[in-house]
Amino acid sequence: MTTESQIIERLRRIATAPEARGLLDDVAVLDGFVITHDSIAEDVHFLHSDPPASVGWKLVAVNLSDLAGKGATPAGAVLSLTIAGDGAWESEFLTGVEHACESYGLPVIGGDTIALPEDAPRVLGLTAIGRAGPRVPDRSGGRPGDALWLVGTVGDAAAGLAQLRGDPRATGPLVDIYRRPIPQLGAGQALAPVAHAMMDVSDGLLLDARRMAQASGCAIAIDVDALPLSSEFTAERGQSRRARLFAATGGDDYALLAALPPELDPSTLSLPRGTRISRVGTLTAGEAALSLTSGGAPVQLPERLGFEHQGHEHRGVSAAPVGDRS
Repeated sequence: MTTESQIIERLRRIATAPEARGLLDDVAVLDGFVITHDSIAEDVHFLHSDPPASVGWKLVAVNLSDLAGKGATPAGAVLSLTIAGDGAWESEFLTGVEHACESYGLPVIGGDTIALPEDAPRVLGLTAIGRAGPRVPDRSGGRPGDALWLVGTVGDAAAGLAQLRGDPRATGPLVDIYRRPIPQLGAGQALAPVAHAMMDVSDGLLLDARRMAQASGCAIAIDVDALPLSSEFTAERGQSRRARLFAATGGDDYALLAALPPELDPSTLSLPRGTRISRVGTLTAGEAALSLTSGGAPVQLPERLGFEHQGHEHRGVSAAPVGDRS
């Protein structure tokens, strides 16, 4: 069985240009532009029953989240669209793409369309291009002593997906967050000039934090009690340790994870009004590993830290975040 990480290791032997950043990041940086690509597949990253317009919005938003993690400003997008049946689904999908692009100032500048065989699952892709700011932080710049901060909340989308698994007609704020994520572009632009390392959280906070630890060569300790949860999440799932670990591993959050100098107070930055930013952990010297605490005591890592693609898995059955490049 071939895993996603094994495939990426093989790709690293091809993607040797410095602009690829060793495939250790979510983006490439080329001539002042930040470039990212995400694909989403039916019954893997979105449910067959999801409204097509929400799928279009989500495809745009998840790519913009990668740009947010690097402090980039949206500049353009190239769309890969598969067409099946009479085209009615695709028309609604494009409405969602259009609304998301208008909301975030992302012009569509090209792409490709192909016709699918009957009953083939839809696979849709988007390449987002952003203008780089003064700094483009990667995952590898974290330093011992840095504070680990999270912009946004975790667990909402995973809880919304769980509601839809129980009832495909479910509605409410958690379902809305699952279907229509909000990229943290403004916060990313404010944090990028001062962050030692930064990335978006898509496959699960714990899995993505471990990726930052490995890229930075530092240990990361996360305080489970400090994880930011929304009032909607706690009303649905509570605030127990089990609920918090569910939130930390569910994925599809599209929050931002940043390693900041310990003396920096993020409240002094020009963050967008209403931004929720929480200190969730610390980077320390030592083996590049992840550990958890609660009430000052160690907490055993869950067996599953987040989602990694396996050759045979269908993520729509068990989870729904869009995969990272590593």
